[in-house]
Amino acid sequence: MSGHSNKAIYGAIIANSAIAVSKFIAAFFTGSSSMLSEGIHSLIDTGNGALLLFGIKRSHRPPDKLHPFGYGNEIYFWSFIVAVLIFALGGGIALYEGIQHILHPKELKHVEWNYVVLIAAIIFEGASLRIALKEFSKTRGNKSFYQELVDTKDSSTAAVVIEDTAALMGLVIALTSVFLGHITGIVYFDGAGSILIGLLLIGVSFFFAVECKSLLIGEGLMEDDVKKVTKILAANKNVTAYKRPLSLYFGPKEVLVNLDVDFEDGLTADKLEETIDVIEHEIKTQIPSVNRIFIEAERIKTNKNFKETLKDE
Repeated sequence: MSGHSNKAIYGAIIANSAIAVSKFIAAFFTGSSSMLSEGIHSLIDTGNGALLLFGIKRSHRPPDKLHPFGYGNEIYFWSFIVAVLIFALGGGIALYEGIQHILHPKELKHVEWNYVVLIAAIIFEGASLRIALKEFSKTRGNKSFYQELVDTKDSSTAAVVIEDTAALMGLVIALTSVFLGHITGIVYFDGAGSILIGLLLIGVSFFFAVECKSLLIGEGLMEDDVKKVTKILAANKNVTAYKRPLSLYFGPKEVLVNLDVDFEDGLTADKLEETIDVIEHEIKTQIPSVNRIFIEAERIKTNKNFKETLKDE
């Protein structure tokens, strides 16, 4: 995915704020550990949405002397913070609450509160997830959902999709644990549900943190995009050889591409400039996220069949 959309984030913030309030009210009247964990989860998701909006705003700052390539990576940093918060606060508190309620179980009261709130929350969370998935799928193409989630460079929208999916799964776990505790009378189901929610959040957090880490330490174009660049170079009659393109993401829509190219001997300055303009235009047309291209002309040792071999790849 090449860009981010605030629409999905605003939708998630509105839904999570309303859901968090209703969950805390239900937890107060019923004493449910699962409901309290879910309320904390929704509250954290609301805060995470605000952090993502803050990160997006900061990532749009223009380049300056200290940051000549701009601040696009800010969104990756704040997405990583969101992943840590899901782990430390969401997962940790849910685990703690679950263990405490297993060690000191309490019988649930006014269970109907839980049913009403959880069913309503599933509806609202499902609507929020639908908006996020719609934004996420705009550039997914033929990739599977999981593959796009791994490949995407739009960490803000991915964060909303991941959070909303985890929230919906957590609601189902909470509803199931409340229902089982209600019909069986076994008080341990509530605490067990909270523990499962905690484990779910920790797993989601770990997955998202790994994805953000890859972007933070410097990730380049996917192999399919690298092949597009090499095909453009191989097809240009004024290019005799080149090295593998080097690229780096500075944000979802900000990619730097460095090229070492050997041009035909005898090209005039005007012809060389024209060739470089053509190469840059074709790359930016085929890969819209590329916004900076540096081309260095140099001698590259190769054989006469170099370009023909690359064309056949």
